[in-house]
Amino acid sequence: MPDIQIETKPFVRSPFDTEHLTTDLKGRSVRGGAATMLGQGADFVIRTASTVVLARLLVPADFGLIAMVTAVTGFAALFSDIGLSMATVQKAEISHEQISTLFWVNVAASALIAMVTAALAPIIAWFYGEPRLTMITVALALIFLFGGLTVQHRALLQRQMRFTALASIQVVSVLTGVGVAIVSALLGVGYWALVMMQGTSALSIAVGVWLLCDWRPGRPVRHAGVRSMLVFGGNITVFNVVNYFARNVDNILIGRFWGVAPLGFYSKAYGLLMMPLRQINMPLAAVAVPALSRLYGDPLKYEAYYLKTISLITLVSTPLVGFFIVCSDSLILLVLGPQWAAASDIFLVLGVSALIQPLYFTQGWLHISAGRSDRFLRWGLVSSLVIVLGFVVGLPYGPKGVAAAYTAVTWAIIVPCMWYAGRSAGIRVSYIFAAVGKNIAAGLASIVISFVLIENVQIFKTTLGNLIGGLCCIFLTYSVFLLIFYRNLNPWRQVFDVAKTFIRPIVSNRS
Repeated sequence: MPDIQIETKPFVRSPFDTEHLTTDLKGRSVRGGAATMLGQGADFVIRTASTVVLARLLVPADFGLIAMVTAVTGFAALFSDIGLSMATVQKAEISHEQISTLFWVNVAASALIAMVTAALAPIIAWFYGEPRLTMITVALALIFLFGGLTVQHRALLQRQMRFTALASIQVVSVLTGVGVAIVSALLGVGYWALVMMQGTSALSIAVGVWLLCDWRPGRPVRHAGVRSMLVFGGNITVFNVVNYFARNVDNILIGRFWGVAPLGFYSKAYGLLMMPLRQINMPLAAVAVPALSRLYGDPLKYEAYYLKTISLITLVSTPLVGFFIVCSDSLILLVLGPQWAAASDIFLVLGVSALIQPLYFTQGWLHISAGRSDRFLRWGLVSSLVIVLGFVVGLPYGPKGVAAAYTAVTWAIIVPCMWYAGRSAGIRVSYIFAAVGKNIAAGLASIVISFVLIENVQIFKTTLGNLIGGLCCIFLTYSVFLLIFYRNLNPWRQVFDVAKTFIRPIVSNRS
Protein backbone atom coordinates (compact mmCIF):
# COMPACT_ATOMS: atom_id res chain seq x y z
CA MET A 1 0.00 0.00 0.00
CA PRO A 2 1.60 3.31 -1.03
CA ASP A 3 2.41 5.89 1.60
CA ILE A 4 -0.11 8.65 1.77
CA GLN A 5 1.43 12.02 2.48
CA ILE A 6 -0.84 14.60 4.01
CA GLU A 7 0.18 18.18 3.40
CA THR A 8 -0.08 20.20 6.58
CA LYS A 9 -0.16 23.97 6.84
CA PRO A 10 1.83 25.76 9.50
CA PHE A 11 -0.20 26.92 12.46
CA VAL A 12 -1.09 30.57 12.15
CA ARG A 13 -2.48 32.20 15.27
CA SER A 14 -5.42 34.53 14.84
CA PRO A 15 -4.60 38.17 15.60
CA PHE A 16 -7.68 38.17 17.83
CA ASP A 17 -6.72 35.14 19.93
CA THR A 18 -5.40 35.93 23.43
CA GLU A 19 -5.77 32.60 25.28
CA HIS A 20 -2.05 31.79 24.88
CA LEU A 21 -1.07 35.00 26.71
CA THR A 22 -2.20 33.77 30.13
CA THR A 23 0.30 30.88 30.18
CA ASP A 24 3.21 33.27 30.82
CA LEU A 25 1.50 36.53 31.64
CA LYS A 26 4.04 37.53 34.27
CA GLY A 27 6.99 37.00 31.94
CA ARG A 28 5.27 38.80 29.08
CA SER A 29 4.43 41.72 31.36
CA VAL A 30 7.97 42.07 32.70
CA ARG A 31 9.64 41.76 29.29
CA GLY A 32 7.00 43.96 27.68
CA GLY A 33 7.45 46.65 30.32
CA ALA A 34 11.23 46.51 29.92
CA ALA A 35 10.98 46.72 26.12
CA THR A 36 8.61 49.67 26.33
CA MET A 37 10.81 51.51 28.82
CA LEU A 38 13.91 50.90 26.71
CA GLY A 39 12.02 52.11 23.65
CA GLN A 40 10.93 55.26 25.44
CA GLY A 41 14.44 55.81 26.71
CA ALA A 42 15.85 55.48 23.19
CA ASP A 43 13.12 57.82 21.91
CA PHE A 44 14.07 60.40 24.53
CA VAL A 45 17.80 60.19 23.74
CA ILE A 46 17.25 60.44 19.97
CA ARG A 47 14.89 63.40 20.28
CA THR A 48 17.25 65.18 22.66
CA ALA A 49 20.19 64.62 20.31
CA SER A 50 18.12 65.80 17.34
CA THR A 51 17.23 68.98 19.21
CA VAL A 52 20.91 69.69 19.77
CA VAL A 53 21.73 69.15 16.08
CA LEU A 54 18.70 70.93 14.60
CA ALA A 55 19.14 73.89 16.95
CA ARG A 56 22.43 74.51 15.15
CA LEU A 57 21.02 74.04 11.66
CA LEU A 58 17.83 76.09 12.10
CA VAL A 59 17.01 79.45 13.67
CA PRO A 60 14.81 79.90 16.77
CA ALA A 61 12.03 81.38 14.65
CA ASP A 62 11.69 78.05 12.81
CA PHE A 63 10.93 76.25 16.07
CA GLY A 64 8.60 79.07 17.11
CA LEU A 65 6.48 78.67 13.98
CA ILE A 66 5.95 74.97 14.64
CA ALA A 67 5.19 75.63 18.33
CA MET A 68 2.40 78.05 17.35
CA VAL A 69 0.64 75.32 15.36
CA THR A 70 1.38 72.56 17.88
CA ALA A 71 -0.88 74.29 20.40
CA VAL A 72 -3.80 73.47 18.06
CA THR A 73 -2.68 70.08 16.77
CA GLY A 74 -1.88 68.94 20.32
CA PHE A 75 -5.50 69.45 21.33
CA ALA A 76 -6.78 67.83 18.12
CA ALA A 77 -4.61 64.78 18.88
CA LEU A 78 -6.86 64.05 21.88
CA PHE A 79 -9.46 62.88 19.35
CA SER A 80 -6.99 60.94 17.19
CA ASP A 81 -8.26 57.45 18.04
CA ILE A 82 -11.52 58.40 19.86
CA GLY A 83 -10.71 55.78 22.49
CA LEU A 84 -11.18 52.83 20.11
CA SER A 85 -7.67 51.45 20.62
CA MET A 86 -8.46 50.78 24.29
CA ALA A 87 -11.82 49.31 23.28
CA THR A 88 -10.01 46.78 21.10
CA VAL A 89 -7.41 46.00 23.77
CA GLN A 90 -9.97 45.56 26.55
CA LYS A 91 -12.70 43.50 24.87
CA ALA A 92 -12.52 39.80 25.72
CA GLU A 93 -13.82 38.55 22.36
CA ILE A 94 -13.59 40.48 19.08
CA SER A 95 -14.21 39.61 15.45
CA HIS A 96 -12.77 40.59 12.10
CA GLU A 97 -15.99 42.43 11.24
CA GLN A 98 -15.86 44.50 14.42
CA ILE A 99 -12.22 45.54 14.00
CA SER A 100 -12.77 46.32 10.32
CA THR A 101 -15.69 48.56 11.20
CA LEU A 102 -13.68 50.32 13.90
CA PHE A 103 -10.81 50.73 11.44
CA TRP A 104 -13.01 52.67 9.02
CA VAL A 105 -14.49 54.69 11.87
CA ASN A 106 -10.93 55.70 12.85
CA VAL A 107 -10.09 56.57 9.24
CA ALA A 108 -13.23 58.72 8.95
CA ALA A 109 -12.52 60.42 12.31
CA SER A 110 -8.91 61.19 11.37
CA ALA A 111 -10.04 62.59 8.02
CA LEU A 112 -12.55 64.83 9.81
CA ILE A 113 -9.90 66.03 12.30
CA ALA A 114 -7.52 66.74 9.41
CA MET A 115 -10.16 68.76 7.55
CA VAL A 116 -11.18 70.78 10.60
CA THR A 117 -7.54 71.53 11.49
CA ALA A 118 -6.76 72.53 7.90
CA ALA A 119 -9.87 74.75 7.84
CA LEU A 120 -8.53 76.55 10.92
CA ALA A 121 -5.23 77.31 9.16
CA PRO A 122 -6.18 80.83 7.95
CA ILE A 123 -7.55 81.69 11.39
CA ILE A 124 -4.35 80.55 13.11
CA ALA A 125 -2.27 82.56 10.66
CA TRP A 126 -4.46 85.63 11.25
CA PHE A 127 -4.34 85.24 15.04
CA TYR A 128 -0.55 85.17 15.15
CA GLY A 129 -0.13 87.59 12.26
CA GLU A 130 2.10 85.07 10.48
CA PRO A 131 1.05 84.06 6.90
CA ARG A 132 3.48 81.11 6.80
CA LEU A 133 1.39 79.30 9.40
CA THR A 134 -1.35 78.60 6.85
CA MET A 135 0.61 76.01 4.85
CA ILE A 136 2.36 74.68 7.96
CA THR A 137 -1.01 73.98 9.60
CA VAL A 138 -2.37 72.29 6.47
CA ALA A 139 0.72 70.08 6.21
CA LEU A 140 0.60 69.07 9.88
CA ALA A 141 -3.15 68.42 9.60
CA LEU A 142 -2.56 65.84 6.88
CA ILE A 143 -0.43 63.81 9.31
CA PHE A 144 -3.62 62.87 11.19
CA LEU A 145 -4.55 60.69 8.21
CA PHE A 146 -1.62 58.37 8.94
CA GLY A 147 -2.82 58.07 12.52
CA GLY A 148 -6.24 56.84 11.46
CA LEU A 149 -4.64 54.07 9.41
CA THR A 150 -2.66 52.74 12.37
CA VAL A 151 -5.00 52.82 15.39
CA GLN A 152 -6.42 49.30 15.09
CA HIS A 153 -3.16 47.69 13.97
CA ARG A 154 -1.34 49.14 16.96
CA ALA A 155 -4.21 48.09 19.24
CA LEU A 156 -4.02 44.51 17.97
CA LEU A 157 -0.27 44.42 18.59
CA GLN A 158 -0.88 45.76 22.10
CA ARG A 159 -3.71 43.27 22.65
CA GLN A 160 -1.28 40.49 21.68
CA MET A 161 1.28 42.05 24.09
CA ARG A 162 3.85 42.39 21.30
CA PHE A 163 5.57 45.28 23.03
CA THR A 164 9.01 44.64 21.57
CA ALA A 165 7.55 45.09 18.10
CA LEU A 166 5.79 48.30 19.14
CA ALA A 167 8.95 49.68 20.75
CA SER A 168 10.99 48.83 17.65
CA ILE A 169 8.50 50.60 15.41
CA GLN A 170 8.62 53.70 17.61
CA VAL A 171 12.43 53.88 17.68
CA VAL A 172 12.77 53.30 13.92
CA SER A 173 10.14 55.94 13.17
CA VAL A 174 11.91 58.52 15.33
CA LEU A 175 15.27 57.73 13.75
CA THR A 176 13.76 58.02 10.27
CA GLY A 177 12.05 61.31 11.05
CA VAL A 178 15.16 62.80 12.63
CA GLY A 179 17.32 61.66 9.72
CA VAL A 180 15.01 63.26 7.17
CA ALA A 181 14.85 66.46 9.24
CA ILE A 182 18.63 66.78 9.50
CA VAL A 183 19.17 66.16 5.77
CA SER A 184 16.37 68.60 4.92
CA ALA A 185 17.83 71.24 7.22
CA LEU A 186 21.25 70.82 5.60
CA LEU A 187 19.58 71.37 2.22
CA GLY A 188 18.25 74.69 3.52
CA VAL A 189 14.48 74.11 3.66
CA GLY A 190 14.23 75.84 7.06
CA TYR A 191 11.16 75.18 9.19
CA TRP A 192 9.86 72.62 6.70
CA ALA A 193 12.51 70.27 8.06
CA LEU A 194 10.54 70.12 11.33
CA VAL A 195 7.28 69.51 9.46
CA MET A 196 8.91 66.73 7.44
CA MET A 197 10.25 65.16 10.63
CA GLN A 198 6.73 64.74 12.03
CA GLY A 199 5.31 63.55 8.73
CA THR A 200 8.08 61.01 8.11
CA SER A 201 7.77 59.60 11.63
CA ALA A 202 4.00 59.18 11.25
CA LEU A 203 4.44 57.49 7.86
CA SER A 204 7.12 55.17 9.28
CA ILE A 205 4.80 54.10 12.10
CA ALA A 206 2.03 53.35 9.61
CA VAL A 207 4.36 51.23 7.46
CA GLY A 208 5.78 49.47 10.52
CA VAL A 209 2.49 48.41 12.09
CA TRP A 210 1.11 47.22 8.75
CA LEU A 211 4.22 45.10 8.22
CA LEU A 212 4.31 43.58 11.72
CA CYS A 213 0.56 43.11 12.19
CA ASP A 214 -0.74 40.62 9.63
CA TRP A 215 -4.37 41.70 9.97
CA ARG A 216 -5.95 43.51 7.02
CA PRO A 217 -9.27 45.38 7.21
CA GLY A 218 -12.35 44.32 5.34
CA ARG A 219 -15.36 46.41 4.51
CA PRO A 220 -17.36 48.00 7.37
CA VAL A 221 -20.38 46.03 8.56
CA ARG A 222 -23.53 47.82 9.66
CA HIS A 223 -24.55 45.40 12.45
CA ALA A 224 -21.12 44.27 13.63
CA GLY A 225 -21.86 44.88 17.31
CA VAL A 226 -19.50 47.82 17.77
CA ARG A 227 -21.94 50.19 19.44
CA SER A 228 -20.75 49.30 22.95
CA MET A 229 -17.13 49.73 21.83
CA LEU A 230 -17.92 53.17 20.39
CA VAL A 231 -19.55 54.19 23.69
CA PHE A 232 -16.56 52.79 25.59
CA GLY A 233 -14.14 54.77 23.42
CA GLY A 234 -16.28 57.90 23.59
CA ASN A 235 -16.14 57.91 27.39
CA ILE A 236 -12.34 57.66 27.32
CA THR A 237 -12.11 60.49 24.78
CA VAL A 238 -14.31 62.79 26.87
CA PHE A 239 -12.24 61.91 29.95
CA ASN A 240 -9.04 62.85 28.09
CA VAL A 241 -10.51 66.20 27.05
CA VAL A 242 -11.73 67.01 30.56
CA ASN A 243 -8.43 65.90 32.07
CA TYR A 244 -6.50 67.96 29.51
CA PHE A 245 -8.27 71.16 30.51
CA ALA A 246 -8.04 70.42 34.24
CA ARG A 247 -4.29 69.78 33.97
CA ASN A 248 -3.75 73.07 32.13
CA VAL A 249 -5.93 75.38 34.21
CA ASP A 250 -3.07 75.93 36.66
CA ASN A 251 -0.86 77.28 33.86
CA ILE A 252 -3.65 79.52 32.59
CA LEU A 253 -4.41 80.95 36.04
CA ILE A 254 -0.78 81.55 36.99
CA GLY A 255 -0.02 83.13 33.63
CA ARG A 256 -3.08 85.38 33.82
CA PHE A 257 -2.74 86.58 37.43
CA TRP A 258 0.98 86.24 38.19
CA GLY A 259 2.69 86.74 34.85
CA VAL A 260 5.17 85.04 32.56
CA ALA A 261 8.15 84.57 34.92
CA PRO A 262 6.23 82.84 37.76
CA LEU A 263 4.54 80.63 35.17
CA GLY A 264 7.96 79.71 33.78
CA PHE A 265 9.17 78.61 37.22
CA TYR A 266 6.00 76.59 37.84
CA SER A 267 5.87 74.89 34.42
CA LYS A 268 9.56 73.98 34.50
CA ALA A 269 9.30 72.52 38.00
CA TYR A 270 6.20 70.50 37.06
CA GLY A 271 7.68 69.27 33.78
CA LEU A 272 10.99 68.27 35.34
CA LEU A 273 9.24 66.30 38.10
CA MET A 274 6.75 64.50 35.86
CA MET A 275 9.19 63.54 33.10
CA PRO A 276 10.79 60.56 34.94
CA LEU A 277 7.44 59.49 36.39
CA ARG A 278 5.97 59.32 32.90
CA GLN A 279 8.87 57.10 31.87
CA ILE A 280 7.61 54.65 34.52
CA ASN A 281 3.84 55.11 34.34
CA MET A 282 3.25 55.10 30.58
CA PRO A 283 5.11 51.86 29.76
CA LEU A 284 3.50 50.08 32.71
CA ALA A 285 0.04 51.24 31.62
CA ALA A 286 0.70 49.96 28.09
CA VAL A 287 1.48 46.53 29.56
CA ALA A 288 -0.91 46.38 32.52
CA VAL A 289 -4.17 47.24 30.74
CA PRO A 290 -4.06 44.36 28.22
CA ALA A 291 -2.78 41.98 30.91
CA LEU A 292 -5.56 42.90 33.36
CA SER A 293 -8.12 42.75 30.55
CA ARG A 294 -7.12 39.15 29.83
CA LEU A 295 -7.42 38.27 33.56
CA TYR A 296 -10.70 40.03 34.26
CA GLY A 297 -12.68 36.79 34.06
CA ASP A 298 -10.55 35.30 36.86
CA PRO A 299 -11.03 37.57 39.93
CA LEU A 300 -8.31 35.98 42.07
CA LYS A 301 -5.61 36.20 39.40
CA TYR A 302 -6.78 39.69 38.41
CA GLU A 303 -6.53 40.94 41.98
CA ALA A 304 -3.16 39.29 42.58
CA TYR A 305 -1.67 40.73 39.39
CA TYR A 306 -2.84 44.27 40.17
CA LEU A 307 -1.76 44.25 43.81
CA LYS A 308 1.69 42.87 42.99
CA THR A 309 2.11 45.43 40.22
CA ILE A 310 1.21 48.47 42.33
CA SER A 311 3.42 47.18 45.15
CA LEU A 312 6.35 46.97 42.75
CA ILE A 313 5.63 50.41 41.25
CA THR A 314 5.58 52.17 44.61
CA LEU A 315 8.57 50.15 45.80
CA VAL A 316 10.66 51.58 42.94
CA SER A 317 9.14 55.05 42.48
CA THR A 318 8.96 56.11 46.15
CA PRO A 319 12.72 56.42 46.80
CA LEU A 320 13.15 58.13 43.42
CA VAL A 321 10.59 60.80 44.33
CA GLY A 322 12.11 61.03 47.81
CA PHE A 323 15.46 61.84 46.23
CA PHE A 324 13.80 64.59 44.16
CA ILE A 325 12.24 66.10 47.29
CA VAL A 326 15.35 65.99 49.48
CA CYS A 327 17.65 67.32 46.75
CA SER A 328 15.25 69.76 45.08
CA ASP A 329 17.59 72.75 45.40
CA SER A 330 20.61 70.95 43.98
CA LEU A 331 18.65 69.26 41.18
CA ILE A 332 17.21 72.55 39.95
CA LEU A 333 20.64 74.18 40.16
CA LEU A 334 22.32 71.34 38.26
CA VAL A 335 19.67 70.77 35.58
CA LEU A 336 18.28 74.26 34.97
CA GLY A 337 20.93 76.61 36.37
CA PRO A 338 21.01 79.25 39.12
CA GLN A 339 18.55 81.54 37.33
CA TRP A 340 15.85 78.92 38.05
CA ALA A 341 16.43 78.78 41.82
CA ALA A 342 12.88 80.02 42.52
CA ALA A 343 11.54 76.81 40.97
CA SER A 344 13.11 74.60 43.65
CA ASP A 345 10.45 75.27 46.32
CA ILE A 346 7.70 74.57 43.79
CA PHE A 347 9.52 71.40 42.75
CA LEU A 348 9.71 70.27 46.38
CA VAL A 349 6.01 70.89 47.09
CA LEU A 350 4.89 69.12 43.92
CA GLY A 351 7.21 66.26 44.82
CA VAL A 352 5.06 65.44 47.85
CA SER A 353 2.11 64.84 45.49
CA ALA A 354 4.33 62.71 43.25
CA LEU A 355 4.73 60.17 46.07
CA ILE A 356 1.23 58.89 45.36
CA GLN A 357 0.93 59.83 41.68
CA PRO A 358 2.06 56.36 40.48
CA LEU A 359 -0.75 54.76 42.52
CA TYR A 360 -3.30 57.37 41.41
CA PHE A 361 -2.38 56.71 37.81
CA THR A 362 -3.36 53.03 38.09
CA GLN A 363 -7.01 53.81 38.85
CA GLY A 364 -7.55 54.07 35.10
CA TRP A 365 -6.21 50.55 34.64
CA LEU A 366 -9.02 49.16 36.79
CA HIS A 367 -11.84 51.09 35.13
CA ILE A 368 -10.67 50.32 31.60
CA SER A 369 -9.74 46.65 32.08
CA ALA A 370 -13.12 46.08 33.76
CA GLY A 371 -14.87 47.65 30.77
CA ARG A 372 -16.23 50.52 32.89
CA SER A 373 -15.15 53.57 30.96
CA ASP A 374 -18.39 55.21 32.12
CA ARG A 375 -17.13 55.13 35.72
CA PHE A 376 -13.72 56.32 34.49
CA LEU A 377 -15.40 59.37 32.95
CA ARG A 378 -17.51 60.09 36.05
CA TRP A 379 -14.44 60.07 38.26
CA GLY A 380 -12.65 62.29 35.76
CA LEU A 381 -15.43 64.88 35.93
CA VAL A 382 -15.50 64.91 39.73
CA SER A 383 -11.73 64.89 40.26
CA SER A 384 -11.15 67.59 37.63
CA LEU A 385 -13.66 69.86 39.35
CA VAL A 386 -11.98 69.32 42.73
CA ILE A 387 -8.51 69.91 41.29
CA VAL A 388 -9.57 73.14 39.55
CA LEU A 389 -11.17 74.40 42.77
CA GLY A 390 -7.89 73.62 44.53
CA PHE A 391 -6.00 75.72 41.97
CA VAL A 392 -8.38 78.64 42.60
CA VAL A 393 -7.89 78.37 46.38
CA GLY A 394 -4.10 78.31 46.06
CA LEU A 395 -3.88 81.04 43.40
CA PRO A 396 -3.71 84.07 45.78
CA TYR A 397 -0.49 82.60 47.22
CA GLY A 398 1.29 82.41 43.88
CA PRO A 399 2.77 79.42 42.05
CA LYS A 400 3.86 77.79 45.31
CA GLY A 401 0.30 78.15 46.63
CA VAL A 402 -1.09 76.49 43.50
CA ALA A 403 1.45 73.68 43.88
CA ALA A 404 0.54 73.24 47.56
CA ALA A 405 -3.18 73.18 46.74
CA TYR A 406 -2.62 70.55 44.04
CA THR A 407 -0.60 68.41 46.44
CA ALA A 408 -3.25 68.72 49.18
CA VAL A 409 -6.06 67.79 46.77
CA THR A 410 -4.11 64.81 45.41
CA TRP A 411 -3.64 63.36 48.90
CA ALA A 412 -7.23 64.18 49.86
CA ILE A 413 -8.82 62.30 46.94
CA ILE A 414 -6.53 59.27 46.77
CA VAL A 415 -8.67 57.12 49.11
CA PRO A 416 -12.04 57.82 47.43
CA CYS A 417 -10.32 57.51 44.04
CA MET A 418 -8.99 54.03 44.72
CA TRP A 419 -12.19 52.97 46.49
CA TYR A 420 -14.24 53.95 43.44
CA ALA A 421 -11.81 52.27 41.03
CA GLY A 422 -11.70 49.16 43.18
CA ARG A 423 -15.48 48.92 43.03
CA SER A 424 -15.23 48.68 39.23
CA ALA A 425 -12.82 45.76 39.45
CA GLY A 426 -14.03 44.05 42.62
CA ILE A 427 -10.92 44.86 44.67
CA ARG A 428 -11.28 46.17 48.22
CA VAL A 429 -9.63 49.51 48.88
CA SER A 430 -8.09 48.09 52.06
CA TYR A 431 -6.22 45.53 49.95
CA ILE A 432 -4.93 48.28 47.67
CA PHE A 433 -3.48 50.36 50.49
CA ALA A 434 -2.16 47.28 52.25
CA ALA A 435 -0.15 46.54 49.11
CA VAL A 436 1.46 50.00 48.96
CA GLY A 437 1.16 51.43 52.48
CA LYS A 438 4.48 50.18 53.86
CA ASN A 439 6.38 51.37 50.79
CA ILE A 440 4.96 54.89 50.99
CA ALA A 441 5.36 55.04 54.78
CA ALA A 442 9.00 53.98 54.44
CA GLY A 443 9.46 56.70 51.83
CA LEU A 444 8.00 59.42 54.04
CA ALA A 445 10.15 58.36 57.00
CA SER A 446 13.30 58.25 54.86
CA ILE A 447 12.60 61.75 53.50
CA VAL A 448 12.36 63.20 57.01
CA ILE A 449 15.57 61.50 58.18
CA SER A 450 17.45 62.48 55.01
CA PHE A 451 16.39 66.11 55.36
CA VAL A 452 17.78 66.23 58.89
CA LEU A 453 21.07 64.56 57.89
CA ILE A 454 21.70 66.76 54.86
CA GLU A 455 20.94 69.96 56.76
CA ASN A 456 23.34 69.08 59.59
CA VAL A 457 26.25 67.26 57.92
CA GLN A 458 28.88 69.65 56.58
CA ILE A 459 30.08 67.36 53.77
CA PHE A 460 26.76 67.80 51.99
CA LYS A 461 27.06 71.59 51.55
CA THR A 462 28.22 71.50 47.90
CA THR A 463 25.83 70.80 45.01
CA LEU A 464 27.49 67.51 44.08
CA GLY A 465 27.86 66.50 47.72
CA ASN A 466 24.20 67.25 48.32
CA LEU A 467 23.14 65.06 45.41
CA ILE A 468 25.40 62.15 46.32
CA GLY A 469 24.58 62.45 50.00
CA GLY A 470 20.85 62.74 49.34
CA LEU A 471 20.89 59.70 47.07
CA CYS A 472 22.74 57.60 49.63
CA CYS A 473 20.61 58.82 52.54
CA ILE A 474 17.32 58.15 50.80
CA PHE A 475 18.10 54.65 49.59
CA LEU A 476 19.84 53.54 52.79
CA THR A 477 17.16 54.86 55.15
CA TYR A 478 14.41 53.64 52.80
CA SER A 479 15.91 50.14 52.89
CA VAL A 480 16.13 50.25 56.69
CA PHE A 481 12.50 51.31 57.11
CA LEU A 482 11.35 48.66 54.63
CA LEU A 483 13.11 46.06 56.76
CA ILE A 484 11.46 47.45 59.90
CA PHE A 485 7.96 47.56 58.39
CA TYR A 486 8.05 44.23 56.53
CA ARG A 487 10.26 42.35 59.03
CA ASN A 488 11.52 40.25 56.12
CA LEU A 489 13.29 40.56 52.77
CA ASN A 490 10.16 40.32 50.61
CA PRO A 491 10.62 43.73 48.89
CA TRP A 492 14.11 42.77 47.71
CA ARG A 493 12.89 39.31 46.69
CA GLN A 494 10.16 40.98 44.64
CA VAL A 495 12.67 43.12 42.75
CA PHE A 496 15.02 40.15 42.29
CA ASP A 497 12.16 37.98 41.02
CA VAL A 498 11.23 40.57 38.38
CA ALA A 499 14.88 40.94 37.33
CA LYS A 500 15.21 37.15 37.05
CA THR A 501 12.06 36.92 34.94
CA PHE A 502 13.48 39.51 32.56
CA ILE A 503 17.01 38.09 32.36
CA ARG A 504 16.14 34.34 32.11
CA PRO A 505 15.03 34.31 28.43
CA ILE A 506 18.07 36.42 27.44
CA VAL A 507 20.46 33.95 29.07
CA SER A 508 18.56 30.99 27.57
CA ASN A 509 18.77 32.44 24.06
CA ARG A 510 22.54 33.03 24.35
CA SER A 511 23.17 29.54 25.63
